[in-house]
Amino acid sequence: MAIKPTIYKFNLALSDMNRHVYDTLNLTVAMHPSENQERMIARVLAYCLNTQEFLTFTKGLSSTEEPDIWARSLDDQLMLWIDIGEPSVERVKKATRLARAVKVYSFNSKSDVWWTQGQSKLADLNASIFAFDNKQIQTLAGMVSRTMDWSLSISGESAYVSTDKGDCEVSWQVLQDKT
Repeated sequence: MAIKPTIYKFNLALSDMNRHVYDTLNLTVAMHPSENQERMIARVLAYCLNTQEFLTFTKGLSSTEEPDIWARSLDDQLMLWIDIGEPSVERVKKATRLARAVKVYSFNSKSDVWWTQGQSKLADLNASIFAFDNKQIQTLAGMVSRTMDWSLSISGESAYVSTDKGDCEVSWQVLQDKT
């Protein structure tokens, strides 16, 4: 029998000063059995950084043909493809052929090695690439519970998260911006 995903519920008060987006998001997030909390938190942050109409979580790790998050238009065009982690150059290349915009959010301790090895090939692709601070992601993952009320304020390359278990700042580095 297959192990089922763990379900988390986020009630987020979002203030994105960069894009002037102020909204309340109620997200139900399924954490795949092979996924850790750091990766799930990176997915939620990437969702918040890109929140827009038609943005949804996909099957993610359960489907190699889909990104972690995408936005499709009413006529089913793929507007935005978001991958979390360190995808292969070939995967990013494929995504740039399928979607109008591609973003990659790296989050773990091997991000620097992945970026160094693939930077020259990724530079030729129309994809924006970001690296979350790994230690800050770990700190925020330590504040996770099954149901959460968070306040998330985004300004510059930083998100300040206030939870019932404490506060945390998560910053990111823009490695490549093709927006």
